[in-house]
Amino acid sequence: MSPFHGYRGDGAIGSALFGAGGVRTRKRVFAVADDEVVTAKRQKQRDEPSLDALPDACLFEVLRRVQGARARCASACVSRRWLALLAGIRASEAVLAAAPAVPDLNQEYLADDDEDELMCDDGDSERTFEGKAATDARLTAAAVGDALRGRLVSVSLRGSHPTRGVTDAGLSALARGCPALTSLALWDVPQVTDAGLVEIAAECRSLERLDITGCPLITDKGLVAVAQGCPELKSLTIEGCSGVANEGLKAIGRCCAKLQAVNIKNCAHVDDQGVSGLICSATASLAKVRLQGLSITDASLAVIGYYGKAITDLTLARLPIVGERGFWVMANALGLQKLRCTTVVSCPGLTDLGLASVAKFCPSLKLLHLKKCSKVSDGCLKEVAESAKVLENLQIEECNKVTLMGILGFLLNCSPKFKALSLVKCIGIKDICSAPAQLPVCKSLRSLTIKDCPGFTDASLAMVGMICPQLENVNLSGLGAVTDNGFLPLIKSSESGLVKVDLNGCENLTDAAVSALVKAHGSSLAHLSLEGCSKITDASLFAISESCSQLAELDLSNCMVSDYGVAVLSSAKQLKLRVLSLSGCMMVTQKSVPFLGSMSSSLEGLNLQFNFIGNRNIASLEKQLWRCDILA
Repeated sequence: MSPFHGYRGDGAIGSALFGAGGVRTRKRVFAVADDEVVTAKRQKQRDEPSLDALPDACLFEVLRRVQGARARCASACVSRRWLALLAGIRASEAVLAAAPAVPDLNQEYLADDDEDELMCDDGDSERTFEGKAATDARLTAAAVGDALRGRLVSVSLRGSHPTRGVTDAGLSALARGCPALTSLALWDVPQVTDAGLVEIAAECRSLERLDITGCPLITDKGLVAVAQGCPELKSLTIEGCSGVANEGLKAIGRCCAKLQAVNIKNCAHVDDQGVSGLICSATASLAKVRLQGLSITDASLAVIGYYGKAITDLTLARLPIVGERGFWVMANALGLQKLRCTTVVSCPGLTDLGLASVAKFCPSLKLLHLKKCSKVSDGCLKEVAESAKVLENLQIEECNKVTLMGILGFLLNCSPKFKALSLVKCIGIKDICSAPAQLPVCKSLRSLTIKDCPGFTDASLAMVGMICPQLENVNLSGLGAVTDNGFLPLIKSSESGLVKVDLNGCENLTDAAVSALVKAHGSSLAHLSLEGCSKITDASLFAISESCSQLAELDLSNCMVSDYGVAVLSSAKQLKLRVLSLSGCMMVTQKSVPFLGSMSSSLEGLNLQFNFIGNRNIASLEKQLWRCDILA
């Protein structure tokens, strides 16, 4: 029993130590005392002289004399007021003193804090602000930190913070702090207006690349300012900007004599006037043009054909108003003599006549890419082959009037320089009832892609092998109807060693096909993809381990390989795999971990998603293969 049991006293001690009801209040007393101390300290700080008492003009003069990037960053961390004032100091307004007689203590002893953007001194010449990280404060901090270093030349803003996103204030700070900026990308930054772009144009006169995407408040006024203030501009991209119309593009064409590339996409108010004005004025330097989703007519294509004397790369996509006449006039104007690459996507006006004209009157054409051109058929392919004397690459995608007979006619007449053919999602590419009397032999063809053409089966594939004996790269992705009977003749007829083979989704191929492939071409095969080939087992891995000496990339995703196959691969000392994918291989378990861990140090990428290895074993692998990126 306590010696004080029953003691009541006069309550003096109890009152001092306990409150009413016997509750202890010592912490409360101390808390009150602490609050009084803090209040006293704050009052003392307010009474002491402070730079914050100075008006903005005086503090501006003080801050512009701060020497060294680290010191400026530390000053910017003091308050938002100081940050804003520092952001308003142009690089030309900063007072640069002679070399200090004493060491810069801030440079040597100032510790890093949580203000990453302000205190960052990594010397990066490129910065990207994405999503929630894209705010005025971060952009201003980067500009302040670089104001004296002058190393930041490329800035990308991708998205914006939902409530504190980048505005004209941040862009103005960037312009003043980074006058040496050469590249600026504004992607989905809805609060930036012409005012911000005007500041960039006024300060960053060395700007060479400007990308404006999804900025609805930017109009012709901002583009005119850029045209007048940035004579070094070489590349311009404008996409999804509803405020941009014709006058801005005209100004760019008039003032930017070094413009080399322009990409105008999905701008509802851009029409023939803007495109024609730009092309006409920039005729001497403009080499790359991409026009997509615009309300232009045949007139714009006629201007391109006449004034595009320097154009080497032309992309025309989703131009519903352009007709057959536009393509015909563009080609017959004889201005596209330097055109090397052209892509036409979803243009219903492109017909056999227009395509044949392009091939005939563009003598430098090396790459032709057609996608969703519903009126292009077999009728022009022979003429294209005969006219395009230097054509090297033909890509046809979702052009359903093109058939295998048309392709055979093209290969029969193509030039000796033709190297690559790609047929993707073409319903017309299917087996033919009877082969033509004369089968072409295209010994120049090195790369063949026949992808997602459901009518293409064994009979056609065997014929391809006879036609193209020098293939090095073969992509047969999505040809679910192809079996060993079609693939084996292709392997046997290939006189040159296959280097890259992609068989994704060829679910009817078996181990016999893979074994024949690696035995015939194992000394040259560098890339093999068997993703989704559900009949491939450990037998294929055994053949690969025995025959392949140059294999660098192997994709076995969703195959029926097991731990035994992984063990066989790891024991092949001549294999120097850089990338291995075992994603979705449900028979690969934790038993494979020791074998994967013993693989060559050349392994750079390992995909172990969707199997039964387990997170703990993955962590163990990461320690063993510390140089390798593991996706799990």
